[in-house]
Amino acid sequence: MDGERAPLLPSNAQEEAAALREPPIWKRKRTIIWSLLAMVAAIVAAVAIFFLVRPGSTKGDELRYPGESITWSPCGKVDGKPVECSSINVPIDQFDAKVSGNKTFYLPLIRRRGGANATTNILLNPGGPGGSGIGFMKRKGGPVHAIVGEDKFHLLSFDPRGIAGSRPRAECFESLDHRLELTPEWTGDVSRDSKLWGESGNLMQACADNMGEYGPHISTPQTAADMNSILDAVGQDNLYYWGFSYGTVLGQTYATLFPNRSERVIVDGVVDDFIWYDERILESDFVDTSNVFSGFFDECAKAGKECPLHFVADKKSDLERNVTRFIESLKEEPASVYVNSTYFGTIKYTTVMDGVFSHLYRPKEWYSLADNLAQLMQGNGTGALIAWGGLGLNLSDADTRNDDSGRFVESNDAPAGKSRWPAKKSDALDIIVPYIKKYLPYSAGNLGHYMNRAQWRIAKTHDFQAARHNVETLHPLLVLSTTYDPICPLVNAKVARAAFVGAKLVEVEGYGHCSLAIPSPCSARIVGKFFATGELPDKDHTKCPTEGPYFINPADEDKDKGDGEGNIGLLGLRKDEDKRLLEALRNLTDAIRPLRQSYV
Repeated sequence: MDGERAPLLPSNAQEEAAALREPPIWKRKRTIIWSLLAMVAAIVAAVAIFFLVRPGSTKGDELRYPGESITWSPCGKVDGKPVECSSINVPIDQFDAKVSGNKTFYLPLIRRRGGANATTNILLNPGGPGGSGIGFMKRKGGPVHAIVGEDKFHLLSFDPRGIAGSRPRAECFESLDHRLELTPEWTGDVSRDSKLWGESGNLMQACADNMGEYGPHISTPQTAADMNSILDAVGQDNLYYWGFSYGTVLGQTYATLFPNRSERVIVDGVVDDFIWYDERILESDFVDTSNVFSGFFDECAKAGKECPLHFVADKKSDLERNVTRFIESLKEEPASVYVNSTYFGTIKYTTVMDGVFSHLYRPKEWYSLADNLAQLMQGNGTGALIAWGGLGLNLSDADTRNDDSGRFVESNDAPAGKSRWPAKKSDALDIIVPYIKKYLPYSAGNLGHYMNRAQWRIAKTHDFQAARHNVETLHPLLVLSTTYDPICPLVNAKVARAAFVGAKLVEVEGYGHCSLAIPSPCSARIVGKFFATGELPDKDHTKCPTEGPYFINPADEDKDKGDGEGNIGLLGLRKDEDKRLLEALRNLTDAIRPLRQSYV
């Protein structure tokens, strides 16, 4: 008993004095009670905060996250992982509040969240102009996420103002019926299409009238500022961004306007920003197109029997000459194709070359291109008619067919209309026709495009100019390109690298539009490191090899997925290190669609 009490008794004078200085027991009890109450209150507050603002907190179907001013809602799955959707309204004019008043554009957003430790959103733009970021996320969000780091980042994309699900959407016609009835019938023939000058002018007036006060503000500088509104809505200070094709115009424009918020910007498949904004004609578009088609024959010859055109010739030079000669013969004698009473038509020279051009974007489709050409040369045009003759189009899809967003963006960005073009048809054609003839056959459809631009009826509302040198961003840009791109040549990427201080260029040594066109684990790893740490290659210009053959029969595509012994078949990569990356790259080879030249 004494042993139990002894520790409670003072054992010397100092301890006794200390004991005498202690407050009365009732005061000590009150202090303890108040301390307990404070602890309980703190616990209650912490629990409340956790449930109110924890990541993914819900109120009904709404999702809320700390630091964000918008709510999200579940909207399906992308590659097996849930995605969430939201929206913001942005002022009609981001640079002039007086012009905007209470008028806004509605922008839909979509996000594929990363792992528990992910805090940063990477914004995506698939190109165009006119490409839907929502659609791109739904098609390719999974494999893109695998490359950038699913554990580190969220992927966020959006439909830019005037495009796809944005409202109001850029349209020159009130309905698809009006479009089909009133659109000039462009043929790709210079002599015929030049006679449609008057119809072209009427169409441009319809664009101006139909969009009213919204029309002048559908432009790239406005969309760049919209990305700041998106960043602010999700509580993110700086831009992480991967833009493809036209998305490189958007990325370069943002980096020029807002260099201090440009922390990780990748431009991939580059448009020359200076030509885009300053020149009437996009002179560099088709610089390498014929080189890509020549590469198609080169790779076909290398593939031997794996290429359906192997029966034509063994040597690349003979193969290219014989196939080209056959295609040229269709100018005089188109191939008649009859499948049944509802499927028949003719395959013309322009039909084939339109098909060729679209396939040049994506080498994944080269086997199909060769197969359709081979069958056509042997008298069976069914595949070619279905692939290139319009039978695969859904003419009732008004949501995608009645869309003029690309026309608005390009014409509002570029020198357009009577202030920058001659008023007389003959003078305008003197500018357009030499360019068209220089790059035939690929440029044939652009005659109508530039006739429209010359007669654009909407006045420019911005004075943005691309900076040619010394743009110093928060962190240097990463510039990506293939060696031979059919619409955004490597020379454009070199111009972009020179314009931005510290920027580095990575060249994927292959064919196709944007770095994703052909698998390159080398470039994919550079992208992943860049987003994760900001690491850039040491060299100003780095070359990355590609992996795998160009000609793979779609029926045999699964053969290169591995042999079960730790290898990835034809690509020769170790399964335990690269399987997921390789699968992502394979799934992205058809990611970027031909849009910029698909309208006139």
